[in-house]
Amino acid sequence: MISRAREKATKKYLKKLDDIIFRVKKGRKAEIKAHADSLGMSLNAYMNYLIDQDMGPSE
Repeated sequence: MISRAREKATKKYLKKLDDIIFRVKKGRKAEIKAHADSLGMSLNAYMNYLIDQDMGPSE
């Protein structure tokens, strides 16, 4: 069971983020995830890394 403090902290954290839905062909997600894993990154970290490389880091 999650404590109320943890739930409150999670909600506060999520308010600082935006969500993006990114669609790929069947099977492609597994390929991307495997590549991210090979780099020691989560899928989310890898996508943010690629965006930062292309656009520059966010402020």
